[in-house]
Amino acid sequence: MAKRREQETDLTPAEATNRIWELAEKIDVCMFVTWDGEYNRARPLSARVSRDENAIYFLVNDDSAKNKQLETYPKVTLAWSDSIHYKYVTISGPAVVTNDRQKIAELWEKTDAAWWDTADDPEIRLITVKPDEGELWDSPGIVVATAKMVFAAVTGAKPNVGENAKVDL
Repeated sequence: MAKRREQETDLTPAEATNRIWELAEKIDVCMFVTWDGEYNRARPLSARVSRDENAIYFLVNDDSAKNKQLETYPKVTLAWSDSIHYKYVTISGPAVVTNDRQKIAELWEKTDAAWWDTADDPEIRLITVKPDEGELWDSPGIVVATAKMVFAAVTGAKPNVGENAKVDL
């Protein structure tokens, strides 16, 4: 069960957890951030979100630098951004690279053909992230957020532009 770690929201921990999973699935492409021992490295990847399995999956090339980084530093951060609607999510957790051919075939989508011919391509690997914490910033939208920021600037008050919640997943 998720517990509240930071309170800037009226959401319960369960509601915040549900919203984090919902936004991650809806936004799809995230910045997949690894550590190489000296720098954080980020790259956009299409996420296959499966709350039922408490996992987020990625199809990647076998020879990718991120795979080598994960061998030494398995903790990753995933960051989704829907800047048009002012909705943002981060999820962190350990990641592992496997050659699970059955899961690769299960996750295969038509758009993957842009990178590989078929799900049987021997160069495809699967990264599985098991989330252990998440955070969301969920605004009612640009018009409302902008109006609240303008009002705050005029009055000197701090704007409340939406929900911010951090939970253990």
